[in-house]
Amino acid sequence: MQQQRSYSVAWRFISLWILNEDNNQKWYTPEYRAGHYLGHRALRIADQIRTTEPDPDAVGRWYAALGEALHVAHRRDEARADNTAFLREVLTTAGFNAELVIHADDAAHDRWIRADTELALGRTGHDVGTPILTFRPGTDCEGSFFGPVISKAPKGVEAVELWDAVEKLATSGVAELKRSLREPPDYG
Repeated sequence: MQQQRSYSVAWRFISLWILNEDNNQKWYTPEYRAGHYLGHRALRIADQIRTTEPDPDAVGRWYAALGEALHVAHRRDEARADNTAFLREVLTTAGFNAELVIHADDAAHDRWIRADTELALGRTGHDVGTPILTFRPGTDCEGSFFGPVISKAPKGVEAVELWDAVEKLATSGVAELKRSLREPPDYG
């Protein structure tokens, strides 16, 4: 979308591990929390990439490589079984130095990730998840939304039309659209 609409993207992070740190609801099992922690480890690497890589698209490459491995190649079991090896391999696939994996365990990144999480929630409210998109940050027509959460990823013109519609809604004063029934994700 960046190329079609000449956007620059400033990556900020939302940690579901941080977001749910006080969650004691029955559905939030230790296994669920462990999964969120694995995502948090990847965010620590993303934070290192964001602060050290000169390429402004580097974080996007990292996210795309993770998304491809987890959602398209269905490698979640591998990611759970040996998360460090999985992250190391995805770093290599995305063209990064595999040694960046040491940042997965570097809690020094948590201060920044926590601040980003709080900023996002300050823009949308606390009863949301990820993703949160902010359009035109710092302007009079800044707008943020949780979502879109989509079942089937649009391609080409349809993707541009969806992006334009979400931006229009986010910057026009619409506060919420919601539907909880949806088809299973289709990443194909």
